[in-house]
Amino acid sequence: MKFAHLADTHLGYRQFGLIEREKDFYEVFEKVIDKIIEEKVDFVIHSGDLFETARPSPIALLTFQKGLLKLKGSGIPMYAIAGNHDIVMRNDSIPPQVIFKKLGLKVISPINTNYMHGDIFIAGLPFYPSSQVKNLKSKLAELSKKAANHEKSILVLHQGIDKYFGYNFELEIGDLPDNFNYYALGHIHNYVNDNFGKGKLVYPGSGEIWKINELKDYHENGKGFVIVDMDNEKPLVKRVKIDIPREFIKRSLDYNDLESGVLGIKETIKDFDKKPILDLDIYNIESDTNRVYEMINEELGDLSLMIRPTFHIIGEDDIDILVDENDSLGPKEILKEQLKIYDDETISNLAVDLYDLLSKDKVEESQDLIDQFFEENYRNAIEEVEIEIEDFGDEETPLEKPKKVQNKSKEVLE
Repeated sequence: MKFAHLADTHLGYRQFGLIEREKDFYEVFEKVIDKIIEEKVDFVIHSGDLFETARPSPIALLTFQKGLLKLKGSGIPMYAIAGNHDIVMRNDSIPPQVIFKKLGLKVISPINTNYMHGDIFIAGLPFYPSSQVKNLKSKLAELSKKAANHEKSILVLHQGIDKYFGYNFELEIGDLPDNFNYYALGHIHNYVNDNFGKGKLVYPGSGEIWKINELKDYHENGKGFVIVDMDNEKPLVKRVKIDIPREFIKRSLDYNDLESGVLGIKETIKDFDKKPILDLDIYNIESDTNRVYEMINEELGDLSLMIRPTFHIIGEDDIDILVDENDSLGPKEILKEQLKIYDDETISNLAVDLYDLLSKDKVEESQDLIDQFFEENYRNAIEEVEIEIEDFGDEETPLEKPKKVQNKSKEVLE
């Protein structure tokens, strides 16, 4: 019994606003599907962020439908969860994956958390924001109890874990149940293959380069998916690399030798089938960045899809070094630092989730998240105070209590 595990395909993503990049993501997905069929797997698991948004474009939906039908024609079912990009953070919302249930897609959800494929127990949950981590841990404990009744089991999640994700994670590694054979994870775009519990924990990574900071891992591990063989005591994991349509070229150039550096890049990319993305760091510039950009664009503009230059003016590098030495914090870290006065991790997690939503202009989803947070954390307190008031009848003194509770919740949410 073997299966394919992929994640973070982000269909519909128009990187840098370029239609060419959106098409690149579709092309990679089609290659992945063809390779999966060639590998003759028994089933497929997709661990979230199938689409770039919860409201995919028609072409993104059609690209996935085409791939799903090709798998179905080869007798290969797909199990899938929703990632943070697939989910609208609103009550009673459903991810776009549900559209394809009639075509055979087996959607793993809070309502339908598990399936059986032969003798393999497949269970999982969609993405849970850090403000709902208590609920997530409770549901993981339930799935762990179910898995205990099966010899072979797979857990499918789309979450950041502290060991692999850095500062802004939803789960610590110790929060995962340790009795599954394989942990099919998504959310991290780099490739991770680790031992955990009695099995393997794998992030297959994204299918395409979603951010420039993925270049290092791409050069080391490539992009693609994994094939997992479940016939052994511990699953065997094989990395399958897929060629991406166009290259990302990252170079550091010295202003004093700029012409030679630019000619070297020109020689490298002149015969590429598709125009690459150029990410250039130019050092030792005195002041005239416009002239430098014009020179680079004149020489490389027609040969590249996009040029992303970063100019390092003389005297500014010292400032960058100073910031690094002080362990500078990003906006999410600063939020958490400022909210330490509440001594409540759930408040910090809520702030980070709201930051993620509001930075993408998701105002309605932000309001729904606040409402949900209020219901889970403060509704019971208010109801308890209201019961006390009823017990006192018409006395005026207790009437001040609900006001205090409401003010406290309002203060926290603000």
